Amino acid sequence: MKKLLFALSISFGIGTMAQETKPDAATDTVKAWSILGQNTLMLNQAAFSNWVGGGANNVGWLADVNYNLTYEKGKDLWENIIILGYGQNNTKGIGTRKTQDVINLSTNYGREFAKSWYLSGGIGLQTQFAGGYEDGNNPDAKKISNFMAPGYLNVGVGVTYRPNDNLTVTLRPANARVTFVLDEDLQTAGTYGLKNNGDSSLFQFGFLGTAIYKIKIMENINLTNTASVFSNYLDKPDHLVLGYSGILNMKINKFISTNITLDLLYDHNQIQKTQLKQTLGVGFAYNIDNGKKRSDKKDNQSWLK
Repeated sequence: MKKLLFALSISFGIGTMAQETKPDAATDTVKAWSILGQNTLMLNQAAFSNWVGGGANNVGWLADVNYNLTYEKGKDLWENIIILGYGQNNTKGIGTRKTQDVINLSTNYGREFAKSWYLSGGIGLQTQFAGGYEDGNNPDAKKISNFMAPGYLNVGVGVTYRPNDNLTVTLRPANARVTFVLDEDLQTAGTYGLKNNGDSSLFQFGFLGTAIYKIKIMENINLTNTASVFSNYLDKPDHLVLGYSGILNMKINKFISTNITLDLLYDHNQIQKTQLKQTLGVGFAYNIDNGKKRSDKKDNQSWLK
C-alpha cells in the first residue's frame, strides 16, 4: 500500500510540474512583426458613338501599393512605410496623360521612454517615377519635374507619440532636408529653391512634424489622414512647407474596393500657390493583414474606454 501511495505521489508531482511549465497559448499570440498592405488596380473607361452630348473615348488605369511593416517588442518600435502609385489615362484626340505618380518611402525607429512616447530617428524619401509637363504629361510641353527632380530626403531625430495603431505623431526639432534636382534640364536658379544654375541639390535644416490618423467611419469604410509641416531654420523659417493626404477606402468585397484620394501641398520653393490633386477609382484590391500587434492587446487599448 505504501509503495502504491508513493508511486501515485510521484506521478501526481510529475503531472503538476508538467502543468506548471506548459506555456499559456493565450499569452503567446502577439507577434513582433505585423504587416498591413494593400495592392490596388483601378480601371476606368468611357466610349461614345453619335452621342449628341459630346465626349471623347478614353481608357485609364491606376496602380497603388501601400504597405506598413511594424516591429513592436518590449520598448522598441520600428515602423516602415512603402507607398508607390502610378496611373495613366488615354483620351482620343489628346493622347496619354499621367494621372498618378508617387514614391514615398520612410522608416522610423523609436525607443520608449514614457508610456506611448519614444525617442526616435528616421529617414524618408519622396519623389516620382516619370517626367511631368505643364500640359499634363505631354512630352512636347515644357518639362517641370522628373524622377528625383525633385526628390526630397529627410533625416532627423526627435520624439514619436503613438498611443495606438490609429495615431502616430512624430516631432523632429533636428531634421536635415535635402532637395535633389538630378535632371539637368531643371537645374536653374529658383527651380525648387536651387541657389545657382547647375546646382543639383538644396540643403535645409529645421523642424519637421508628421502625423498619421486613421478613422473607421463605418464597417468597410476607412479614412487615413497624413499631414506634415516643415520649417527651415536657415532661411525664412516662417515660410512653412505644408502637406496633407487623405485616402478614403470603401471596401465592396474581398477583392473589389473604391478609393478616393485628396492631396494638398504648399511649398513656396515650387510655386506660391496651394497645389491640389484628387483621384477616384473603382477596381481590384488585395489586402494583407499578417500579425497581431502588441497594441492590439486589451491592456494597451485604454483609449477605447
